[in-house]
Amino acid sequence: MGRNAVITEALGKRFGDKQALDGFDLEVPKGTVLGLLGPNGAGKTTAVRVLTTLLRADAGRAEVAGFDVAREPAKVRRHIGLTGQQPTVDDILTGRENLIMWGRLFHLSARAAARRADELLEQFALTDAAHRRAKHYSGGMRRRLDIASSLVLAPRVFFLDEPTTGLDPRNRGEVWHALRGLVAGGTSVLMTTQHLDEADQLADRIVVIDGGRTVAEGTPSQLKSRIGGDRIDVTMRDERDVAAAAALLARSTGADPEVDAPLRRISAPARKRVAALTEVVRALDDAGRAAEDIGVRRPTLDEVFLHLTGHPAESATPAGPRIEVPT
Repeated sequence: MGRNAVITEALGKRFGDKQALDGFDLEVPKGTVLGLLGPNGAGKTTAVRVLTTLLRADAGRAEVAGFDVAREPAKVRRHIGLTGQQPTVDDILTGRENLIMWGRLFHLSARAAARRADELLEQFALTDAAHRRAKHYSGGMRRRLDIASSLVLAPRVFFLDEPTTGLDPRNRGEVWHALRGLVAGGTSVLMTTQHLDEADQLADRIVVIDGGRTVAEGTPSQLKSRIGGDRIDVTMRDERDVAAAAALLARSTGADPEVDAPLRRISAPARKRVAALTEVVRALDDAGRAAEDIGVRRPTLDEVFLHLTGHPAESATPAGPRIEVPT
């Protein structure tokens, strides 16, 4: 398999007059998480469907787990897992029964299916709820069970579409913890998400796709650095002090600040974050201008997304039908 779990070269796919993939290139190193980001219609789902052998590309080539997706689809399917947005948990069955059912569907013996179910329940912290019907699970538990069902055959490469759509922060954290454990065990993950903080938390590398082609890639830090380094943000207590504070910030940082007077907020880039912050605080104090809040921050992935694609990331779309991998 070399050093990459997934690799594509100049993938192309057209639907009628729409070019869904247009020379799409991608690499997912083994044992890492790659976050695939892009606006709706950018080509994320088409790319995943091609890589999981559900669609055939019109041009280019792709390998998953060391096998060509066009020439060796059966071998690809034996080495991947795939979970879509729509869960496939059977509410009537217990968590353990759900996993055993999937094991049997994947042609494991009854004993092997039961053994694998117990391993996955422990891996995803569901052992205490193993004999509880899935309809009584929380959203985070159901999502973890759904992900576990796609891992019955211990795939080398796992494709995950919008892992925490519709979950509250606590349940999202539970899923994140489970995914980190999965990667620590050596599985490579390609994840699509509209939650940019999720990509920031989980992804080793990020690829931004727009118009069917890669427009940027790198670590979260590398992408953030593309639109500038640290910034000092100041929120004044009194709107009448905003203009004076902006002038002080300009002198302290040597840059023209951005001013939002109605929100009493001033922001400017800072090359030396600690020194610039100290100077700004001292200058405001010496001038008798009271700040309500002041701090140094890095650009967010939302700002990177806006910079690269021309608009902010959209909310996750409603869950569609689950994508099934033929066996």
